Amino acid sequence: MNKLILAVPSKGRLQEQANAYFADAGLPMSKAAGARGYRALIDGMPKIDVMLLSASEIVAALQSGDAHLGITGEDLIRENETGEDRIALVKALGFGFADVVVAVPQAWIDVSTMADLDDVCAAFYQRHRRRLRIATKYVNLTRAFFAKAGIADYRIVESAGATEGAPAAGAAEAVVDITTTGATLAANDLKTLEDGTILKSQSHLAASLSAKWTNDCAGAAKSLLARLAARERAKTSHVLRARLNGKPDAALQAVAKIGVSLLSKPSKGNSGGEYSLLCPNDRLADAITLLRRRGATGSVTAQTVEYVFETEDPLVAAFEKLVKA
Repeated sequence: MNKLILAVPSKGRLQEQANAYFADAGLPMSKAAGARGYRALIDGMPKIDVMLLSASEIVAALQSGDAHLGITGEDLIRENETGEDRIALVKALGFGFADVVVAVPQAWIDVSTMADLDDVCAAFYQRHRRRLRIATKYVNLTRAFFAKAGIADYRIVESAGATEGAPAAGAAEAVVDITTTGATLAANDLKTLEDGTILKSQSHLAASLSAKWTNDCAGAAKSLLARLAARERAKTSHVLRARLNGKPDAALQAVAKIGVSLLSKPSKGNSGGEYSLLCPNDRLADAITLLRRRGATGSVTAQTVEYVFETEDPLVAAFEKLVKA
């Protein structure tokens, strides 16, 4: 049997968040015996092997096909795109948020937009006969963004360390860097340009389009995605149970307009039976009001559940199209 290879971050905050994400879905990870810390297993998913890699190594593993699925930042995926479709974003995970931004010194009080930076670049070249330097680890994203903004009079200085310190060290005049709160940039007397956000990134579950997707691997991926989607659906919804008299179809149509979907209905001939509905948490009060107006009798109960599995899961269907599984 071929096992699916899932690459997850090996250390730091992203590792903690990834572990917590899977554990919340009832899929805790544990280190594999004798694997020297580089392999792990997911409880309840014997067809999946977990590789522990750095975030950048995960992107390389997905590109080469050494991993079928991986968790890493969208910023790294976009930065390392090769022009070929080798990696597909499957699911945003809701953690690892960060923005890739253009930042300039606070002292540049007249520079607040990319158009202003274009003027500075042109003036800098005229004065110094060399191009203004932009320090960054995001070479490809920077070039594409600056080209879109029509800025040409600059040159990139590839950063190997703390990018935000480059202007103070005299290694560059401005930076393209990743930030979560902006505090580190501010501490280094830098400010983000108003229209200088290149990418709003977060951690994604991504699929390799270069990997060999056997039936076993595809099946394991679908099982994993169905479990993750069912948990997320349960966390963001309530299950409503109600008896609908009179015209139940009218009631169902009314609540469908606010995002409530039908989970189950009474068998034929059981007109007084119970309907089960899935309701977004933020529309709970509205849904109950509508059901009351449309003939709900007796108690309308709202329950929280651990998982809600759908017969046709949209996430699994999207995955099947991506990898043609």
